[in-house]
Amino acid sequence: LLASSDQGTFDGEVIKLWDVGNQTQLASLAGHTSSVDSVSFSPDGQILASAGGNTIKLWDAETQTEIASLTGHTSSVHSVSFSPDGRLLASGSNDNTIKLWDIETQTEITSLTGHVGRVDSVSFSPDGQILVSGSGEWSEVSDTLDKTVKTWDLSDFYNRAVIDSEEYVGDYGPNI
Repeated sequence: LLASSDQGTFDGEVIKLWDVGNQTQLASLAGHTSSVDSVSFSPDGQILASAGGNTIKLWDAETQTEIASLTGHTSSVHSVSFSPDGRLLASGSNDNTIKLWDIETQTEITSLTGHVGRVDSVSFSPDGQILVSGSGEWSEVSDTLDKTVKTWDLSDFYNRAVIDSEEYVGDYGPNI
């Protein structure tokens, strides 16, 4: 199963679900009122998270119905990512924050601050203990440019490392 959105087009608010093997569209998920910037499946494939405007939606991938709408960001959400165990969802926004959400209760756990520009990417380490966030675009909210990748220890939500970089997308891989 693959999820996609035509970001920036007439039907950019619609998520399309595809059967990759047959290359056929299975369903369209409508519900966002702004272009969808990010989609992410839970590790077990049961839940799809989508970010459009200030809102994150959770969808049941099998029934293609909306489960919940998560609100809390004050500007567009650009990235969503599930933790490896599927219990948490991270979101990065143009409001310069990262929010962590409890999937079971569908509530915000915490808001991580420290970026001075919009947060373009969020990704969990393979063990789920570290969150990586990247910021490199100009923030309309703070009128600043960040250009950093940060790592956050999820045991205490503390920012452990800052990498000044021209890149603004980060991911965490296994040690080789």
